[in-house]
Amino acid sequence: MPGSVTPASAHPGERLRELRLRRGLTQERLAERAGLSLGVVKKLERGGTARLDAYHSLARALKVRTSVLFESPGPHANTRTDDDNIDLMTLRQAVAPPVTFSGRVSATETVDTEPDLPRLQATALEIGTAYHQDLYDEVAGLLPGLVHAAHASVRHYDNGPERSEALRIRSDALQMAGRYLTQVRAYDLAHIALRDAIEDAVRIDDLQGVAAAVYQQGWLLMRQGRLDEAEQVSITTADAIEPRISRATRHSLGAWGKLLVHGSAAAARNNRPQEAREMLRIGRTAGAALGAGQAVAVSSWGRFDWRTVAFQGIENQLVAQRPDRVLGLSERMPTPVGRTGRLFMRRHLLDVAQAHVMLRNGDQATDILWSLWDETPEWLRHQRMARETFHDALGKSKRRSLSPKQRELAAFFGSQD
Repeated sequence: MPGSVTPASAHPGERLRELRLRRGLTQERLAERAGLSLGVVKKLERGGTARLDAYHSLARALKVRTSVLFESPGPHANTRTDDDNIDLMTLRQAVAPPVTFSGRVSATETVDTEPDLPRLQATALEIGTAYHQDLYDEVAGLLPGLVHAAHASVRHYDNGPERSEALRIRSDALQMAGRYLTQVRAYDLAHIALRDAIEDAVRIDDLQGVAAAVYQQGWLLMRQGRLDEAEQVSITTADAIEPRISRATRHSLGAWGKLLVHGSAAAARNNRPQEAREMLRIGRTAGAALGAGQAVAVSSWGRFDWRTVAFQGIENQLVAQRPDRVLGLSERMPTPVGRTGRLFMRRHLLDVAQAHVMLRNGDQATDILWSLWDETPEWLRHQRMARETFHDALGKSKRRSLSPKQRELAAFFGSQD
């Protein structure tokens, strides 16, 4: 594969055009090689945007890493609005307070009393549970107070076990803040939270805390198209925490396995399929070691078992533009039991819906999206992939007019008839 090139382009569309011309390709020929419509190529070269899988297909056609399309010396346009900044004001003040000679400047009045560390830990667990139940308003309401209180507890304790516990709790709080901020696409603020969470965990030699925050950081980096870095931080950290299988706890196996899965996802999107397969091969070791059990970390990386690795392997097939393989492998997965089981595979179901769209089965994709909307609407609201899959599904539908399900989804996603 050719090495990275660094033309002085300020937008992925400009980089795309420059690489296309270097290869001597017309827009039509590039679209054909990438398996995309001519309109997508034209849109991108005019400065538009597309899903990451479209960039991956173009990079594969151009024989470069996907990340090459995103290398840029200049800033990109900010798509967040002033309203977003106001909505996040209290969390912004907690995560990124101004700093003077005397340290952080708090936006809230504090009384110098001894912190109640067990209560703070209980609040952190409550927030983690609320996040996994899609109660995002509750998460947004509780996080600022927890982060402020965690800062105060670190200031209060100078040394000893209480100091270490205060740093661990603050690391957890900032890691959860980073996860929530990534979900709502406040990426720069999420970076601050996760960077500080990692630094706190490092200060007390908490490898599992580092792993939890790096896992969230990898997700954030992938959302930004920083695929080289996402793969690097995931694999470097996985190597650092690799457990001895015969003595490993479920939690250590879960953290290790989750990082390997993230590394595989980044490599697959970055046109590095061999590396992606190798990471999944190692990840299966963690899944096999758990047997029929499951590793759970509510306040950080969620759940991990053998299905996590299998779902990522299926997702990698989607990235490689093999929708038939996606559907075939998905059919082999066990039917989920109960609400928890269904929630565990909802991200996988988005891949299945996208595969149906790629095979021009628009109605089947709509059925999947409707079932997800019916059961987890708040989570679905934040999934850009779901919104774009629905728009594509409408175009592939065989109906002359919108069905009741399509109308409900159109209203939910803000579509027009």
